[in-house]
Amino acid sequence: MANSSRTTLAGVRRLAAPSVAGMSWRDRGQGLIAAVAGAFALAQLVLVRPGMGLGWDETVYVSQISAHAPAAYFSAPRARGISLLIAPVTWWSSSTALLRVYLAVLSSAALFVALRVWRGLFPPRVIALGGALFASLWVTLFYGPQVMPNYWVAIGALAGTGCFLRAHADSTDRAALWGLAAGAALMTWMRPTDGAWITAPLLALALFFPRWRRLRLLLALVGGLVAGAAEWIIEAYVDYGSLLHRLAEGSRIQGGLGWSIAIGDQLRSLGGRALCRPCAGPLPNPAVTAWWFVLPLLVVLAAAVALRARRPAPPSRTLVPLACAATAAFPYLFLIGYAAPRFLLPSYALLAIPVADALLHLVTGPDGRWRPVTATLVAIGLAGHLAVQFEVLHRTVARTTADHRGWSRTAAELHRLGVRPPCLLTGNEAVPIAFYAGCASAATSGHNANTTTAGIASTAGRIPVAYLGAPEGRPPSYTRGWEAHTVDGVRILVSPSARRGRG
Repeated sequence: MANSSRTTLAGVRRLAAPSVAGMSWRDRGQGLIAAVAGAFALAQLVLVRPGMGLGWDETVYVSQISAHAPAAYFSAPRARGISLLIAPVTWWSSSTALLRVYLAVLSSAALFVALRVWRGLFPPRVIALGGALFASLWVTLFYGPQVMPNYWVAIGALAGTGCFLRAHADSTDRAALWGLAAGAALMTWMRPTDGAWITAPLLALALFFPRWRRLRLLLALVGGLVAGAAEWIIEAYVDYGSLLHRLAEGSRIQGGLGWSIAIGDQLRSLGGRALCRPCAGPLPNPAVTAWWFVLPLLVVLAAAVALRARRPAPPSRTLVPLACAATAAFPYLFLIGYAAPRFLLPSYALLAIPVADALLHLVTGPDGRWRPVTATLVAIGLAGHLAVQFEVLHRTVARTTADHRGWSRTAAELHRLGVRPPCLLTGNEAVPIAFYAGCASAATSGHNANTTTAGIASTAGRIPVAYLGAPEGRPPSYTRGWEAHTVDGVRILVSPSARRGRG
């Protein structure tokens, strides 16, 4: 069996030109992949811009390991992987621009490593094109430099699946086994449930299919999943009583997991909506969603190409990542009642290389020569696709930056009113504004409930407290007698204890 596996891998490696053996940093294949990763870093820095400010979820993750503000409430579905990933910066600096640059460089380096895993499984030009397709999506560019876990789940999925295929083809490839464990650990370190969904096909292959059954393969996969999720599981027993209780609480926060077709919601989010909950309103312009309808057709073509070719390249190199992409997308398309474009990043990453292979089969003949008509049509389609992606990215960055600056202005007004650390904010958008102001945040209801009205009233007697709400809304009873102010359409009610903080 081992000899057969090595023969199979040798056949796959002959397909990729140049061969893996003897490759240097200057070889053409590695240079293509490095160019894609470098362009990805540059695009993040130029198009997303380091000065965008931190978003709502980002402030939650950053606050867990930052001296700038008290830690925000950390709800059941969240994992601390992304907070630990940014710790080298947030431990000693509160600069958002520095954090963005750090993540842009780190995310591009991670993309390079994940793509490089696939050398020997696909030709270099296929890998480079797949990387470019994934890296040029507006959602990839937007979330690469953000303090969010979804991009890193995608990188773990891409690298881990490639290592799984390499380790299966060559049982002596210890680097692939370690890479598989690291990819699985990265996924569950960032989002444990995502890691479980993505690796379900790999676990099924390693457990139930004799041709794929390798003890080392299974141990590396399971060991990586457990290692990455260990902290999350321990925290489940410490803070929630059991793993099942934490999973149930996470399901409740997400609206209750159950059959709920969210395909339309995901389509609406493609126009640049960071979170579509509730997801109402018209669909974006057809030019924005067109690529989503083309993608399944290219996936079918990729599977057909793989099954037809068979030798010297086994179809598993295409079918396995397609299966993992399907299980990665399933809960976000059929089990939750809302959408966010970042949820599907792991699926996009896993589809990228097979889709790139399908596209190159469309534009080249069996003899390797270009098909001028098809190549021209594909080039025009890709150019239009890129133009749409960059337009959506531009509008999303501009809108997000404006929102974050609004939070910053509200925080500055709170400081002027005497609400300075140590302080507490509650009400609408209290979580991100509290981080900007250096305050703690609290809620008596909703997903972030962590206190009571009596607790807030008691705190107001000791430190400055502010309630944030809509001008026409009815404030809570504990704010009776508090000073009222308005900034950027936000009604601010400030406790009497804030007067001590005014200069």
